[in-house]
Amino acid sequence: MIIHTVAFKTKHPAGSPQEQAFLTAGVVLAKLPMVNNFQCYRQVGQKNEYDFGFSMEFANQADYDAYSNHPEHVAFVENIWKQEIDVFLELDYVKHESF
Repeated sequence: MIIHTVAFKTKHPAGSPQEQAFLTAGVVLAKLPMVNNFQCYRQVGQKNEYDFGFSMEFANQADYDAYSNHPEHVAFVENIWKQEIDVFLELDYVKHESF
């Protein structure tokens, strides 16, 4: 299993309708057939500059690759993400063999 996470800050004012519209638009990713356990999080800590996070799981590398190249994901990144996100950090995890 691969856990894909991205922490981000939008270009919109906190609590604005534009910020909420972006988060709502992100739900399109949850509907892709290879995406499991999609979550949207709001940052509550003070140790970084990010305000939100998306998290999702993939059964294997093939599903992750299919997601990365899926037309709806590519369109979201090109038409929404790149215009509305100020900064982000993307992390992908697999379980460490020792645990």
